[in-house]
Amino acid sequence: MSTYVYAITGADHPLRLDDLQGVGDPPSPLRAVTSGPVAAVVSDAPPGLRAKRRDVVAHESVLEALMADGATLPMRFGLLGPDDERVAEVLGRDAPAYQERLTELDGHVEYHLKAARDEKDMLLEIMEGSEQARELNRRTRTDPGAHDERIALGELVAREVAARGEAQAEETTKRLSPAAARLSRSEAGATHFLNVSFLVPTASTDSFLKAVREEAERLGEGYNFTLTGPLPPYSFV
Repeated sequence: MSTYVYAITGADHPLRLDDLQGVGDPPSPLRAVTSGPVAAVVSDAPPGLRAKRRDVVAHESVLEALMADGATLPMRFGLLGPDDERVAEVLGRDAPAYQERLTELDGHVEYHLKAARDEKDMLLEIMEGSEQARELNRRTRTDPGAHDERIALGELVAREVAARGEAQAEETTKRLSPAAARLSRSEAGATHFLNVSFLVPTASTDSFLKAVREEAERLGEGYNFTLTGPLPPYSFV
């Protein structure tokens, strides 16, 4: 049977596993695989494992309990090893790298921030700031056959939306960076211009949250911030 891996910790981590439940139905008992200075918290992997709510919650609960007791490298849901022996082999081979990352992440949590701009607010700003956009818009409204102008207006607006989003993402990230230890950018989606994770010292979470609130207030009602956390520092493992 395959081995399901929840997290990596130091071998001296207080692994209080008896009251925790692993994935599967019935839940799999947890155990530790140790190799030198590091350990992996694992269980048997149930057959046909999928990201059902029950199992995702069990995975997260194990991580939260481990993080409450010290530095933990969280693994994403569904990580499997062939068996305990292979897990121990990998632990031993990469122990120095795991120790370095455990030291870096000790006492830190992750916050994930997405930001979006109200579409109507953005279009109004583009129209107000671009004479070309206003002229193209006037032509498409007065001439139903202005096909080329309609295409040109769409292309102009798309360029402006992308450029303004990139500029605002850079500015917002720069303003929030001093309140975090590290950050990890992800690709922005069609509905938001900012998608970034921040590694924040646990002792500084209030300062970070304050900085996010102030940035949202500075930008105003035309922007929508979605902040998720505190989370295990998945983006920094």
